[in-house]
Amino acid sequence: MNRREFGGLGLAAALWAGRGWAGDWARVVADAKGQEVFFHAWGGDPKINAFIAWVGDEALARFGVTLSHVKLAATSDAVARVQAEQAAGKTSGGAVDLVWINGENFAAMKRAGMLYGPFAQNLPNWALVDTVGKPATMTDFTEPTQGFESPWAMAQLVFEHDSAKLSAPPKSILALADWAKANPGRFTYPQPPDYLGLTFLKQVLYALLPDPAILQHPAANADPALAELWAFLDTLHPHLWRQAKAYPANEAALGQLLADDEVDISFAFNPGRASAEIAAGTLPDTVRTFVLSGGTIANASFVAIPFNASAAAGAQVVANLLLDPAVQARAQDASVLGFQTVLNMAALTPTELAVFTNAPRGPATLSPAELGPTLLEPHATWMTQISAEWSARYGLAP
Repeated sequence: MNRREFGGLGLAAALWAGRGWAGDWARVVADAKGQEVFFHAWGGDPKINAFIAWVGDEALARFGVTLSHVKLAATSDAVARVQAEQAAGKTSGGAVDLVWINGENFAAMKRAGMLYGPFAQNLPNWALVDTVGKPATMTDFTEPTQGFESPWAMAQLVFEHDSAKLSAPPKSILALADWAKANPGRFTYPQPPDYLGLTFLKQVLYALLPDPAILQHPAANADPALAELWAFLDTLHPHLWRQAKAYPANEAALGQLLADDEVDISFAFNPGRASAEIAAGTLPDTVRTFVLSGGTIANASFVAIPFNASAAAGAQVVANLLLDPAVQARAQDASVLGFQTVLNMAALTPTELAVFTNAPRGPATLSPAELGPTLLEPHATWMTQISAEWSARYGLAP
């Protein structure tokens, strides 16, 4: 048995062989051969779409699994489909085999019994995940994953600016607001319910609240905290791009405003996004990233398998493949995605480690030390309440 035959078994095989676990995984691989896995994932970024297509090529070549990317505008579309199948009593043969899921939808599916598993700890490459140094791999928006989803990328909120035009960007939310007021029209954020727009609003809450620890609990008594947020936005909005009478739709649209010199500061949840865009020729090579003093929100990206997936074995093989060191290193490559790995570098072989350490980070990508401390995602109920109330207060008429 070698590592390639079992999707990166290596260290995991050594740890688990005494329990017969490797044989269990061999049966999963055998069952997966010939299956078509319908992977429901956001389809709004050509680079991510290309990466998923490359993973599909690997899955087919190595395991005989066909990966079909169902491109979503919103994860909730896939969740609604699974929910409808559950309501109709469809306990097998579901249309969704694997889903790139976010915290809010994960919590809802977990509560409703719509997830297959637990499966994550049974993946051979799980032994390589840095569950201690990257605790977000075990908790999704304060919801313990308990093996019902598998991480595949780390994300942290970073801000972007063209250093040739703005040499000293503001390093706190309050300083950013002051800068925006002094430079009207040169900053904005994506319109909620877009996840990046909501992340910015949660970052604002972290800055405004005297005790941000309340964000780790359900938003049952959120009104006083949110009153601070609305007061902040009321003073900020008149100074935003187009005076907040229009907003970019998502991260890609916000990044395009920076590329088109319509704003001076952008932000993203991918610390390597700017480097990837520089490599693609869509951003000038003077663009750099920065973080706020005190830390920025970070989380992990996960995949989950619905309870009634038609190709549960194939979905597990793909989830394990996403944790393969070679796949993780490709995702971290600034010319591909620039995503941060979920793996523990100390668990890798010298050859695997060299792939990460020798790869160029990209001119705009901060080192792990420069990224600084991270802030935990608030409880998922905060996102739900902020989104609903923001739309009621500031939503634009169709």
